Amino acid sequence: MLGRSPSVLLAVCAALSACVPEGPPTSNGSAKGTAAAAPPTAPPPAVRATAAVAAASASAASSATDAAASPTVAAVAARPPITAVWEDTFDRAEIGPDWNVLGPAWKIQSGRLCARGARNKGAWLLRRLPVNARIEFDAFAESSDGDLKVELWGDGATGATAQSYTNATSYIAILGGWKNTKHVLARLNEHGEDRLEIDVDPHSDDERMRAVSPGQAYHFKVERADGKTVQVSVNGAVYFDLVDKEPLAGPGHEHLGFNDWDAPVCFDNLKVTPL
Repeated sequence: MLGRSPSVLLAVCAALSACVPEGPPTSNGSAKGTAAAAPPTAPPPAVRATAAVAAASASAASSATDAAASPTVAAVAARPPITAVWEDTFDRAEIGPDWNVLGPAWKIQSGRLCARGARNKGAWLLRRLPVNARIEFDAFAESSDGDLKVELWGDGATGATAQSYTNATSYIAILGGWKNTKHVLARLNEHGEDRLEIDVDPHSDDERMRAVSPGQAYHFKVERADGKTVQVSVNGAVYFDLVDKEPLAGPGHEHLGFNDWDAPVCFDNLKVTPL
């Protein structure tokens, strides 16, 4: 998320009524876990206007620094592909050359990759994913806000450029998003109407509807084996199956990224297995 002063943000929101970083409300309060995803339509004019104003209000110095520090999409595409099992346990002091971090929020802490306040400027793995792969990792929320987020089959180089993350290049899986009220699997736009979502219900017997607990390890397993179906499981339970009519694959869609909005989160024990 690019920085802006409170006065600029209030003016933009008052003029356009489109600054909704927490995302659209759930229509029926039910759990939705399986669907065929159609390509999302372009955002309405108000959203496009908001993005333009927000971009105009960003710090020029910050933008220049980000551009200089981050490789281009073309440069990322030249990185080596993953052709055998690949793992990263983050047992080191520095993040290292295999990762493209889009902001200073990302650090190695106690053998984990951690961030707080990244504002949807993530940490991308520069090694390229195969079209079909199993991706496993552990995620930890360090507060009651939850918000464990991973991007799958994205471009490896870009992040949010406006208040709301509507311009992703990936599938986005979120556990305990929006102040620990929703679990989501989205395509290109984490606020999109076509996203799959499960509303958190503390009174439900369905473990998929539980909120994220601080400090607990959540083992994610994401698989695509047929070139079009993305399945997300957490701690052995399947949360989502998304059948994509236009799968995100090939150049521009070959990378994994961990992401974060504001809550403190950590990731560990990444394992990528080609299928």
